[in-house]
Amino acid sequence: MGELSFPVALLIGLLGSSHCLAMCGGMSSLLFVGQPSKQCSGGGRVAYLLSYNIGRLLTYSMLGALLGLLGERMASSLPGMGLILRTMAGLLLIAMGLYVSQWWMGLTQLEKAGAYLWRYVQPLTVKLLPVNNHSQALLLGSLWGLLPCGLVYSTLSWALAAADWRQSALLMFAFGLGTLPAMLSMGFVNEKLLRHLRTKNTRRLAGMLIIVMGIMTIAVPWYHSQQHGGHTMKLNHEHKSTHQH
Repeated sequence: MGELSFPVALLIGLLGSSHCLAMCGGMSSLLFVGQPSKQCSGGGRVAYLLSYNIGRLLTYSMLGALLGLLGERMASSLPGMGLILRTMAGLLLIAMGLYVSQWWMGLTQLEKAGAYLWRYVQPLTVKLLPVNNHSQALLLGSLWGLLPCGLVYSTLSWALAAADWRQSALLMFAFGLGTLPAMLSMGFVNEKLLRHLRTKNTRRLAGMLIIVMGIMTIAVPWYHSQQHGGHTMKLNHEHKSTHQH
């Protein structure tokens, strides 16, 4: 669980889905405003939702790759930076768990910072409505991936900590896949089930699990670092003793 792996990123996306329903769920319904009823039903609705969400996942992956590249540069130029980045990622995961469970909303400050960029992106999304084809839906999803979101920002800290642009892109793609079931469910799942996903207990359970992941993200590399340090000291001591004899 302490590793920056595809399955864990997928799980984070899945656990954070209750937050996604609140932040991005409304956009799903806007996809079908002004469309012929034939396009809004059955397979047509699924196809448009898929196009929109593929665009969203592509943006997450691109952002992950960019931050992974930055992480590479930082880790290679500064000794011990990898451990610092992992610690930062873990702390942001803990903050995300508190945010999802609504125990502490400090991540809203990150969202406010991202809102500056969103002011320039949002007018572009309006120009794509109503959505009349899959290319529009894909582009709309790509732009919507830039929506200020504490959940996304926290996961992007993982992308930075991975310090490898390929792995970072893959982590963000996995995170996006984890949010996909909730996003695709909008308009198809019984409203009673959606209300259950938004309940206080569901959010708290998801938040607690994310906090545990954050703690493990910090603890595992520090444990390995200390083990490696102890092993190195032991080897140095043995080498010194052998040399003296």
